[in-house]
Amino acid sequence: MLALQGDFREHAQVLRDLGASVDLVRRPEELDRLDGLVIPGGESSVMDKLARTFGLAEPLRAAIRGGLPVYGTCAGLIMLADTILDGMNGQQSLGGLDIAVRRNAFGSQTASFETDLDIPALGVKPVHAVFIRAPVVETLGPRATALATLDDGRCVAVEQGNLLGTSFHPEITGEYRFHRYFLQKLVVAAR
Repeated sequence: MLALQGDFREHAQVLRDLGASVDLVRRPEELDRLDGLVIPGGESSVMDKLARTFGLAEPLRAAIRGGLPVYGTCAGLIMLADTILDGMNGQQSLGGLDIAVRRNAFGSQTASFETDLDIPALGVKPVHAVFIRAPVVETLGPRATALATLDDGRCVAVEQGNLLGTSFHPEITGEYRFHRYFLQKLVVAAR
């Protein structure tokens, strides 16, 4: 669990509830003991600055290139995107997902919303999704696959190999299916 900033505690609790062992990562040497990593929601520009300040950015990029399973929600999705269309001046991502994202695509905090999404990869029951100053996937490259879109066609959940990203926050709604799906990626990657 990347624990530089954001709602990492909520993700950690969901993962523990599912039986996973959770380590909080703040330093490069802590990456060596991980089977997978969750990058939480928060402020992507702050996460980027902190990751670079603490010497985590390059080791994280190398781990992602090396196949480490990673799940990013909201700001975490931005951090995993190969391209940030409207980043702060000098903002960098870790990359890995063949996508371009737009930060705060739905507007300010007051424009936050909830909706139900059909996500066949997670089963028949719709996923209740909470969007808080959320990004949107503007373009999908050929290596990335959309898992969920809004009614207007905008992509809000994506996967690519060991990488998974959502624009919304399943960790705050009691929706555990994305975390289970991610944990299955860890099992497959460990084989």
